[in-house]
Amino acid sequence: MAAIKLNNNNLPQIVAASGGKIAGPTYARNDAVKHGIVHIGVGGFHRAHLAVYIDRLMEKHGLTDFAICGVGVQPFDAAMRDALASQDYLYTLVERSAKGSEAHVVGSINGYLFAPDDREAVLAKMAHPDTHIVSLTITESGYYYDEHTHELISDHADIQRDLDPANAKTPHTVYGFLYEALARRREQGLKPFTVLSCDNMHRNGDISRAMLESFAHLRDPEVAKWISANGAFPNSMVDRITPQTTAADKVALAEASGIEDAWPVVTEPFMQWVIEDQFSDGRPPFEKVGVQVVKNVDEVEQFEKHKLRLLNGSHSALGYPGQLAGFKYVHEVMQNPLFGSFVWQMMQDEVKPLLPSIPGVDIDAYCHTLIERFSNPTIMDQLPRICLGGSGKIPKFIMPSIAEAIWVKGPFRRLCFVAAAWFHYVNGVDDNGNPFEVDDPMREELQAKAREGGSNPAELLSIQVLFGDDLRTDKRFLQEITTAMEDIARDGILKTLPKYID
Repeated sequence: MAAIKLNNNNLPQIVAASGGKIAGPTYARNDAVKHGIVHIGVGGFHRAHLAVYIDRLMEKHGLTDFAICGVGVQPFDAAMRDALASQDYLYTLVERSAKGSEAHVVGSINGYLFAPDDREAVLAKMAHPDTHIVSLTITESGYYYDEHTHELISDHADIQRDLDPANAKTPHTVYGFLYEALARRREQGLKPFTVLSCDNMHRNGDISRAMLESFAHLRDPEVAKWISANGAFPNSMVDRITPQTTAADKVALAEASGIEDAWPVVTEPFMQWVIEDQFSDGRPPFEKVGVQVVKNVDEVEQFEKHKLRLLNGSHSALGYPGQLAGFKYVHEVMQNPLFGSFVWQMMQDEVKPLLPSIPGVDIDAYCHTLIERFSNPTIMDQLPRICLGGSGKIPKFIMPSIAEAIWVKGPFRRLCFVAAAWFHYVNGVDDNGNPFEVDDPMREELQAKAREGGSNPAELLSIQVLFGDDLRTDKRFLQEITTAMEDIARDGILKTLPKYID
C-alpha cells in the first residue's frame, strides 16, 4: 500500500490503516486552542522534547491554552516552515530501541512563523496576551554569550544592528525579538512572558536572563529594570538523544508505517526534563506528564551534575577513544566488551562517589539506563556528533571529576585515560593513520599545542581558558595522564584500554 501523506484530513485514515499501532492527536487543534507558547528554533530536539510533553498534556489532560507556534529566524528555517505547513504542522515521532520502533503523530505545534518573511508577525505573536512562554532551542551560538567573560558579545555586528532603535521593528537576533516584544507588553500593561531556554547549557536560564538584560540595558534602562523585576527565566536540564533525520528515516517510516512525512523525528524512548518552577505568567502542569519540576536552580544543578558527569562524561569516554580506534557509531563502541567494561567501571568507581545524593533518584539505575541508551543500535548516533566541540566538553564533563578526585584523593585513572585520548584526538589522525576532521572552534590552537607537546600534556594543559592550576600542578594527575598519553601514542587505544579495566 502506498504511503499516505500526513495532514489533518488524512490522519484518521493513517491511524485506521495502522490497526491501532499509530496514535495521533484526538484533541481539537487550529482555532480551538490558543498559542500559549512561542518557540524559537524548531528542530529535531524541540519536536522530540518540549513539543512531546505539550502533546501529552493536550491529549491526556485537555490542555488548550499552551499550543505551540513555532518561529524560525534563520534563512535555513524555511525548510522546516515548508515541511510543517505542508502537513498542517503535524509530524511523526519515531522512538527506536532494540525492542523495536513505535511511531506517534504529534499535534502540539499549531502554527509556524518564518521571521525573514514577516518579522512584525513574530513580534505581534510574542506580544499577544495569549503568549505566556517564549521558549528557545537556538544552540549556544544564538546566545551571543562569551564563555570566558560571561558577558554579552555586545560588539557583534548582529547585536549592534538590533541595538539601533531604527531597526526595532525588524530584529534579527533572539534578543532583538525578545526585547521589542517585552517592551510592547510593558506598554500594554501585560505581564512579561517567561523566557524558557531548552538548550543543553549549564544555567541556561541565568544566561538567558543576563544576556537579555544586558541587551535591554543598552537599549533602554527602564525596560531593563522592568524585565529584571518582573521577568522569569527558569533554569532547566534537558535530555533526549535525537540524531538528525535522514532520507533513509523518511523511507523507513513510509515502508513500516505507511506515513509520508516531510520531516519526521527519530529519537530514543528515554526523555527527561528538570525545570525550575519560576514562571512569570503561568505555565502548563508539566508535572502531570513526567517533567521533574523543582523549587530552585540548586536542585536543577544536582540533576545536571549527574547528567554532565555520567551521561556526557561517558559519551566523551566512548567518543574520543572510539573514533581513534576506528569506530563510527556509539553503539558499535559499546558492543566492544573492553569499552563496555571501561565505561561502567569509570561511572561506578570514579564518577558516582563524587555525585550528590538526590531524594528519589537511584544512581545505579540511572547508570544502567545510560548503558542501555548507549547500546541502542537503532539510533545510529555518530561519533563525530559526540566529539564535536571537545574544547567545550572535556573541561565540563571530565576535568571537574578529576579535580574533585584530586581534592578527595579518589581514583581517577580512567578519567585521565579519557582526557589523554582527547589530547591525541585533537591531532585528527586515528590509530590506523586515517585522518578525520576535528570540528572545534579552538582547533588551530589545540593542534599547535598537541604537535609541540607530543606525549607530554604540559603544552595542552597550559591553555588557561580550559584548564586550571589544580590540574597543572598536581603530580599524581600529571603522572597518570602522561602515562596514558605515552601508551596511547605507542600502542593505540585498543591495546591500552585493558590496562584500565579491573
